[in-house]
Amino acid sequence: MGSSVRELAEATPVTRDRYVDLLRVVSLGTVVLGHWLMAAVTVRPDGGAEVGNLLAVVPELQLLTWLLQIMPVFFFVGGFSHALSYRSLRRRTPSEALYSAFVRARLRRLLRPTAVFVAVWGVAALVLQLAGAGGGLMDVAFRLVTQPLWFIGIYLAMVAFTPLMLRLHERYGWGAFGALVAAAAAVDVLRFALGVPFVQFLNFAFVWLAVHQLGFLRADGRLRLRAPAVLAVAGLAGAAALVALGPYPLSMVGMPGEKVSNMAPPTLALLCHGLWLVGAVELLRTPAAGLLERPKAWRAVITANGIAMTAFLWHLTAMLGVYGALLALDIPLPEPASAAWWLQTPLRLAAAVALTVPLVAAFRTFERPAPSDRPGGSGPMAALGITLCLLGVLGLSMTGFADLLEGHTATLIAVDITAPAAVAMALGGGVLVEGGARTVRVEA
Repeated sequence: MGSSVRELAEATPVTRDRYVDLLRVVSLGTVVLGHWLMAAVTVRPDGGAEVGNLLAVVPELQLLTWLLQIMPVFFFVGGFSHALSYRSLRRRTPSEALYSAFVRARLRRLLRPTAVFVAVWGVAALVLQLAGAGGGLMDVAFRLVTQPLWFIGIYLAMVAFTPLMLRLHERYGWGAFGALVAAAAAVDVLRFALGVPFVQFLNFAFVWLAVHQLGFLRADGRLRLRAPAVLAVAGLAGAAALVALGPYPLSMVGMPGEKVSNMAPPTLALLCHGLWLVGAVELLRTPAAGLLERPKAWRAVITANGIAMTAFLWHLTAMLGVYGALLALDIPLPEPASAAWWLQTPLRLAAAVALTVPLVAAFRTFERPAPSDRPGGSGPMAALGITLCLLGVLGLSMTGFADLLEGHTATLIAVDITAPAAVAMALGGGVLVEGGARTVRVEA
């Protein structure tokens, strides 16, 4: 591994934007750390376990989500990478194969480790439930481990919309971004001022596509000069004003029991938060670029990028494994946010890291880059495949693997979905994306 990383580092083109790779790693790493820190596990009098949220126990800490809710940066980086990838493929791929080739190129490294994660947890849940095992923290794990998959579902949508949104960007530039911001604002007006039902779900598209569109602008060099400072100041001021004056909560992540969430569905406040974060990280680009010219720093980024998605998928498994070990050993769990709880936190984090390492070692092979050939295929088949993947992954993030045999359902927008149906859609869509793309071979 060490020699291959060194070779990759030495072969890095001078034109590569290393800062984008760093942002990808930092954003996923921040999410992992945030989940580990926010988990507040308690044991009920009946012996059952519950996983609460530290931010609900200590509401004053919700302000930290204005730094730690960093997913907008990941989608921003995705927009940058998708623009470069699509344009590169467009120059050398027949138009009838372009969409399928792009979807497969962008998703193969994402879908393979996700499919393995779903298969391993799905089989484990089914076997344990057939055997009548479970209960306690295991039932909590069946519900929780799939929740971070919402991010993969949204990312799938960003890939699916890239060709259309990139065309709009190339024609209208900042105007396309402004239209998405205006659409997100209009949705919130209809939702909060006029009480229009279901309209809020449109902001799953408008909010995240707006952040994604900023990545296109960066790819074209339009986030230079004063643009990052304007985004940071305007975004931070807008988010603060909306939270202070409107119906928006302080937390930029979902909180249990809250009537309005900035995350699900996304709000204009979350979009402003995303603008401020994008502006802030762009202001740090120049000093970070100098650091990344150092060989050791760049090799560290390459190494982290090679395992980031695997670590993200399995980090809740590691966290719950740590708490399971504590409960099995009859080690008392302090009251969340108490002095004893804070003193125990570094040990829990170290244990979670230690447990993540073998999980990454076991499953990292599925994150390796796809072969260098560029097959193409049917655009409609790829579109159907990515749609099924999107719905399946989002559905599974909501249902979890609990009560598989009882037909437990969750509502995905306005449709009830079960975990087996979600798994079938996700895996079936992956087969269509992967298999449909092999029908035509594109010459380099």
